Formats: sequence, structure tokens, C-alpha cells
Amino acid sequence: MNKPPKRTPRLMTVVRKSQITPNMIRVTCAADWIKTLEPGIEGAHFKLFLPRVDQSADDFARQLDDGPRPDVRTYTIRYLRVESGEIDIDFVDHGDAGPASAWARRCKSGDVAGFAGPGPIKLSEFYADTYVLAADMSALAVVAATLEAMPRDAKGTAFLEITTPEDRQEIDAPAGVDLQWIVHPDPHQPATQSVQKIAAMPEFSGSVQTCIAGESSMIKQLREEIVNKRGVPKTDVYISGYWKIGLIEDEHQQVKRAEAAG
Repeated sequence: MNKPPKRTPRLMTVVRKSQITPNMIRVTCAADWIKTLEPGIEGAHFKLFLPRVDQSADDFARQLDDGPRPDVRTYTIRYLRVESGEIDIDFVDHGDAGPASAWARRCKSGDVAGFAGPGPIKLSEFYADTYVLAADMSALAVVAATLEAMPRDAKGTAFLEITTPEDRQEIDAPAGVDLQWIVHPDPHQPATQSVQKIAAMPEFSGSVQTCIAGESSMIKQLREEIVNKRGVPKTDVYISGYWKIGLIEDEHQQVKRAEAAG
């Protein structure tokens, strides 16, 4: 069977940018096609195509059509405003070391980027007695969006790892979900606090759903704790490694595919 042709990424234009915390940049992009997206898909991932430094919008559009493929990274829709055709994207500020962080730092109103997607939201239904969430800063957007989509009577705990105390954000979480902010100042070192805190939780009772994402070594340990030790059904678990210390995204995706195949 022939595969359908890949869809050309759609262009969007930067309209605003702000440093929302010391280590997080929010970029707002707009386009008419964003008005056609389904409301309520905050937390869905998409592929972000990044132009070269000083590349014109016309040249970037041609590159999206004809190749070669530009730098691509996976990001999360933090906020979507269908009526105004805008999405907000949150970037961890890594300096200029990575292409996405470098673009977020230098982009200005009128600059363009490409969008392919979106994928599905991570929790499409909420039915648990208890919710367990965890994220480092790379996954803060998906967990924050999930918290804000939850029923207002939801109960649970969210473990949110940030680089400095000032990186705390306002999240409209249900009153019954305890937000525990954990300062992990060196993201180049494996984080252990969320793993330790979840392992120390009492035995789960009733149904449990999770939304957990972040650095790969943390995810491996939490999958062992939640699925293998505590027996939460895989159908009720969203847990995903978004990055791995020492690897760029393309290398990490290769590792994930190899592990899934094995």
C-alpha cells in the first residue's frame, strides 16, 4: 500500500514573546489556519520547524515545500485561542545551545516558523479517583494543560521540577490537586526527587490516572514504580520521556524507537 504524501508544514507568524519565568520563554504565534483547529487541544504536541538565522519568510516557505528539511523539534500547545487564531508555545531557555531555544531567544514579531500536527491530547477522558502527575521543565506545558483541563473536583498530586524557585508558574489546577514544586538547579544531572516522592506515596486505592513526562532516566524509574510495582494499568498511564541527558532530540527519538522495537 502506498503511503499518503506527507503534508507540508503550515506557516505561522510570531506576534508576541515574553520571559514568563527566569528559565521559560513564551512565544505566541498566529495564523488563519489556527482558527480551524479543534478547541480544547491544549497539551497536544506538534512538530515545530525552525528557520535559519536571518532566513526570509519566502525562502523558509520554499524550504518547507522543497527541502532540505529544516531543524525540527517537538513542542506542546500551551494555550490555544481559536477565535483569534493564536497559540502559545513555552520554551525552556537553554541559551543558544539548541536550535529551538536559540530561535525562541532571537525571534521577534513578524518572524515565521512551521507547524505540523497536532497530535492527540494526552488525557482525553478524566475518570480516576486519584491523579498522579510529574514533569520537569521540558514537560511543564503538557502537565499544566492537563491540570487545567481536569474536572474541578479532581484529586491528586503533581510533582513539578523547576530550575529556580522563581520558575513557579500560575496553573489553574483543581483545588484538590496538591502542586508540589521541586527545585532541581542542575538539569544536566539526573533528577531523583520526583521518583523518591512518588515511591514514598501510600499504596494507591481506587482508579489512578497519570500524566508524567520529562527526562528519560526519571521516566524509566517512574514507569517501573507505577506500572510494574503498583500495577496501574497501562491504559490509565501516560508516561513519556521527552529528552535524555547528553542527547539531542533526534538521537533521543532513535533511542526511543529502538527501545520500543526491542
